Amino acid sequence: MRGFAEVTQVGEGFAGSGADAAHVNTVLGRKGGPVETAWAVALATPRPGHLPFVAVLQPGLPVKPMTLFVNKAELRGALHERLTWGAGQAGVASGVARAVAAGIVPPGDADDLLLIAAVWVSWEASDEEAVFRNNRDATYAALEAGARLAPPIDAVVAAADAPANPYFRK
Repeated sequence: MRGFAEVTQVGEGFAGSGADAAHVNTVLGRKGGPVETAWAVALATPRPGHLPFVAVLQPGLPVKPMTLFVNKAELRGALHERLTWGAGQAGVASGVARAVAAGIVPPGDADDLLLIAAVWVSWEASDEEAVFRNNRDATYAALEAGARLAPPIDAVVAAADAPANPYFRK
């Protein structure tokens, strides 16, 4: 595993199934570097239906590393907004805190890092606890993958002729 001073860590995590599944992409890097610029620009430039915000574990208690929650799905209706800002955000914050507790993100570095979490909450999602759990697990998995620089190149090459995802060749 390469240290945070050497590389921006990019990760991908997927958890759950159906409408309550979660897909999270993470970009983790040091303050003062390109991730800080991207973090600040994204926070300062919301668009209709896409409102980046700082993820919190509780009101007034942002998770560390400071995490910018960026919704990939345009906000649609009261339930989707509540699931995104509520269960989705709580899941991301919990996944980050768990990754710090496990040492995937070294606790001693947490104040010097910034994280961008791009999060998909489906418009058809309905189970608040599943959305929470899946976003927690997907965030943790994305941070773990980023720390390992996963996936390995041989896995990428092996899958080149057989791509599949939840929307294609399920």
